[in-house]
Amino acid sequence: MAALIKQIPEGESMTLGPDGRLVRAGLALEMNAFCRRAVSKGVELAQASGGSCTVFTLGPSSAEDVLREAVAWGADRGVHLCDPVLAGSDTLATARALAEALRQQGPFDLILAGRNSLDGETGQVGPEVAQLLDLPFATGVRTLETADVLAALEEPRHPVPAELEIDDGRQDIEIELPAVLSVAERLCEPCKVEPEGRAAVGADLLSVVTVDDLGQGPWGEAGSPTRVGAVRTMVHERAQQVLRGSIEEQVTTAVEELASRGALTAAATPRKTQSADTKPTTTLTTPASPHSAEAPIVAVVIEPGRPAAARELLGAAHTLASEIGGIVHALCVEGGGDMTPPELARAGAQAATVFTGSTIAEDVAEGLAIWIHETKPWALLAPSTVFGREVAGRVAAATNAGLVGDAIALHVHDGRLVAAKPAFAGALVADITCTSPLQMVTIRPGALAEPAPRSNPPPVPVEIKALSRRDRVRVINERRNDDVETLARAAVVIGVGAGVSPDEYELLSPLAALLGAELAATRKVTDKGWAPRARQIGITGRALSPRLYVAIGLSGKFNHMVGVRAAGTILAINQDPDALVFGHCDVGIVGDWRQVVPLLADALQRQAARA
Repeated sequence: MAALIKQIPEGESMTLGPDGRLVRAGLALEMNAFCRRAVSKGVELAQASGGSCTVFTLGPSSAEDVLREAVAWGADRGVHLCDPVLAGSDTLATARALAEALRQQGPFDLILAGRNSLDGETGQVGPEVAQLLDLPFATGVRTLETADVLAALEEPRHPVPAELEIDDGRQDIEIELPAVLSVAERLCEPCKVEPEGRAAVGADLLSVVTVDDLGQGPWGEAGSPTRVGAVRTMVHERAQQVLRGSIEEQVTTAVEELASRGALTAAATPRKTQSADTKPTTTLTTPASPHSAEAPIVAVVIEPGRPAAARELLGAAHTLASEIGGIVHALCVEGGGDMTPPELARAGAQAATVFTGSTIAEDVAEGLAIWIHETKPWALLAPSTVFGREVAGRVAAATNAGLVGDAIALHVHDGRLVAAKPAFAGALVADITCTSPLQMVTIRPGALAEPAPRSNPPPVPVEIKALSRRDRVRVINERRNDDVETLARAAVVIGVGAGVSPDEYELLSPLAALLGAELAATRKVTDKGWAPRARQIGITGRALSPRLYVAIGLSGKFNHMVGVRAAGTILAINQDPDALVFGHCDVGIVGDWRQVVPLLADALQRQAARA
């Protein structure tokens, strides 16, 4: 067994300097939360099989601490990729170094990693490592039975069943070993060892790998096809107006404040928060004819079953193509409810290729890599979903292309694509460019405006291409319990904590109906199974930017509130006047939510009638 882990700043310790950059001096560091499960499961499987678990990390000398923690938990040894040359590695350079170390230290039957890193959130390293090692990959593993893994170790090509936690539901798969799996936070008990236990780990159980050991590069920044440009602080100051008096008086004042802030009307406050120096893009030209052989191509991966995300990406691609005199080419997967050619045309596409024969991400990625080699597009856009991240990560590794993950805005500068990417749960936004001929970006569903349909667009020529099937990953069943796009696009969100039991959710319905609000939740709520994981907000969940966020029955810890730092206005309701949530809100009502919510609904109804 192998586990890939990362050391990151503790969320509560993150502060920004006057230059808008993260202050790293004296910063508290810890093992990434998802990586803790990878270590724990790796140790469990190694002990059950009589095998071994080797833990890998890439980072500065301080990262030795997370290796010590893993070994203290039960891993057999730790391998530290540590060299000044490795500084500045992007996800592909990191994946390339880890893949080479895995080749040298292996072979391994199973490579486990965290679903993503909380300081970057891209989820790219796992599929990139899998591509570089030519292994199957699955992400968000929530259930992985030891007996099933042992059976697969004993019998070649015996598939391992696993349950995956996908964007808005669950997926049952079978995957052949060897494989790379990224694990969900709820897979198992996390690896966690106190400093005394970490210090007791012998130095002989840790080894250091340098670039000389890895061999011919390039490594680090020289091998990274992306570059970080301007970094901006996303400032979201809160009024912290905590009201006093009777609940009736507080509710009346709160509604007045919300109205004055424009939180109750769609036109008054833009949903997307931008820093002061973010520049809007401008449409310069009409996209070129699809018959122009020299026109640059902006390609869009159309994920099956997500038409809203597809329209959003095609609209963004149409704007980019207008700026560079290019064309928009839709890359569709047949058999997954993909859009029809007229629908693609209305959304902005001018040409389309439909890939047939498989909807499995690794098969699609292989077909796209061949198409890219033949077509040489200017850019490739994909949704930042489980499917989109694996496809894009594999394509980036296969083509040595730069990939910016989880972008929230795009524009063109000097003929190159610039993607704005949030980091540290939205505390920062960085402008990132790709140095490779192919520029790749994954974009969060709901991050960009869905454009109005084009009227009377010309027909879209469609080419059909057959995919090869490797059958190393098989989807047995998929259950969607939500829609990942719904919460991302909501203008008003009501967030509930453990202080609201599921049998009380109906009491929130009148308020939600008046506000047109969607329901979201804290991690504790989704851990209890009271709400789908797609509804979880926070550092291990989703980051949203609604016009209004109403926090009900939640304490307001940092790990949750960072997920709504970009909200236009935050209203908090809590009966504890010292609750942390009041330090993160604009308007606060002190009282039992069961009394407050009906009064608030009545007051909002009267406000709407007056308006």
